[in-house]
Amino acid sequence: MPEIGATLREARMRARIDVSEIEAQTKIRAKYLRALENEEWGLLPGPTFVKSFLRTYAQALGLDGKALVEEYRLHHESPSEGALEPIVSTPRSGRGRAPVKGPSRVYMIAVAAIGSLIVLLIVLLVAGGGGGSSPKSSTATRAGKQGSRAPHHATKAVAGTGSGTVAPVVSLALSPSAVVYACLIGDNGRKLIPGLELQPGETTPTYHARRFKITLGNSSVKMIVDGRSRTVPPSSQAIGYSITKARGRQPLSAGQLPTCK
Repeated sequence: MPEIGATLREARMRARIDVSEIEAQTKIRAKYLRALENEEWGLLPGPTFVKSFLRTYAQALGLDGKALVEEYRLHHESPSEGALEPIVSTPRSGRGRAPVKGPSRVYMIAVAAIGSLIVLLIVLLVAGGGGGSSPKSSTATRAGKQGSRAPHHATKAVAGTGSGTVAPVVSLALSPSAVVYACLIGDNGRKLIPGLELQPGETTPTYHARRFKITLGNSSVKMIVDGRSRTVPPSSQAIGYSITKARGRQPLSAGQLPTCK
C-alpha cells in the first residue's frame, strides 16, 4: 500500500484542490494537513489527534479513512500510545497463590477523566480552526419535515450544511464516444473543464467536488459519477446537469446552463 502522506497528496492533486480549501472544509489547520501529507507526526498534537485528522481529511478527499487510520496504527503507533485500557490479570488456580486484584476504583476514575479530557481537547481544537465564525442552528429532524423530495439517505447530508457540516464530495469523469463540447464547473466557480471539445477515446481525469455544474454540447459521452457509468439522453440542444452526492444528477434548464466564457 502507498505511504499515507503520498496517498493523501496524490488524491488532493488529482482533484486539483488546494490545502486552504481542505482547511475551510474540514476546519483542520493547514499546518496539520501539510504535516499529514509529509508524515511529520511529531508536528501533530498526539496519536489521538492524528487519527481523527487523518480520518476527516481522507473522507473529504473521497478516500477510505478507516484504511488509512489502520495503516497508521500498524506502522506508526507504538503500543504505549494506544487507548488506555485497564489490565486485569486472571488468577491461576493453585495452592499458596493469592488472587490478583483488578484495577482500583481510583485508577478507573483517572482513566475516565483522561478520556474525557482528550475528547474535550479534540472538540476545542477543531472548533478553534473555524476562524471564530458563529454556527447557525439547524437540525436534521426539522429539515426532514419540510417536504423535501430528496431520498432519506441524502437528507442527512443536506440538512447539516446550515450548522457547519460539510456536504460530501462526489467524483465525476467524462468518457466521450464522439467529439463533444464540455464546460465543467466545480466548487467556488472553479472551471475544471473550461469549455473544451473532448475527443473520443480520451477519458478525462476524475474530478472531486461537493457540487458540479456541467454543460454538454451533445449526448455522445458517458458520465462516470462516483464510479458508476451514466448515459446522457439524446437532445437536439445543449444538455446541462447539477451533480451532488445527496441528489445525484439533476437536469438544468436552458437558463441555468453554466458557461466557460
